[in-house]
Amino acid sequence: MSSFDWTVITRNVPWLWAGMQLTLLLTALAVVGGITVGVLVAICRLSSWKPLSLLAKIYVDLFRSIPLVLAVFWFYFMVPIITGQPVGPFYSIVIAFTFFEGAYFSEIVRAGIQGVRRGQLSAALATGLTHFQAILHVVLPQAVRSMYPLLVTRSIIIFQDTSLAFVVGLTDFLTSANIIANREGRPIEIYCFVALVYFVVCYAAELGLDRTTKRVTR
Repeated sequence: MSSFDWTVITRNVPWLWAGMQLTLLLTALAVVGGITVGVLVAICRLSSWKPLSLLAKIYVDLFRSIPLVLAVFWFYFMVPIITGQPVGPFYSIVIAFTFFEGAYFSEIVRAGIQGVRRGQLSAALATGLTHFQAILHVVLPQAVRSMYPLLVTRSIIIFQDTSLAFVVGLTDFLTSANIIANREGRPIEIYCFVALVYFVVCYAAELGLDRTTKRVTR
């Protein structure tokens, strides 16, 4: 068995970094979009108007009952049909991740909102705010403390799940590694490096979570 050749990594750093940039961009867009959708869906689920609450519940149940890869295929093929124009794999997967993760973020946000004492909501309503305004501007900021660890943990999962970008032809970090491994004929070195990178990024995020959680929850 030949010894490891780590130079295969150093000479392919530009390709790997290009893939990592796409992975980080997809992660950032999915997190921001997912949280935005999640907040809106959570507020809808907590609405006193039953049809709106039911519609939000159906949305959450639907996306939480299917695998992410199926959602990606749905939006990849359906968005161009609905819009009547080609959207491209990048925007299709961003939309898929946003709506899929929005269902999970909504449950985190809803649990955080419900964890705030109801007296806070009543006091906000007494000042003349609408139910939506009261939750958005008074209750939600207080719920961030309890939601923060779960939001970060979900974001780490999204970072790992972006490897599904290959199914629509996008060259993310893992896909770049696959191409290099096949081209160079050195899969062991490449995949060990990929595993190390994922470990370092996720572990660093966990350490950051532990430190910031102590500050946020004080």
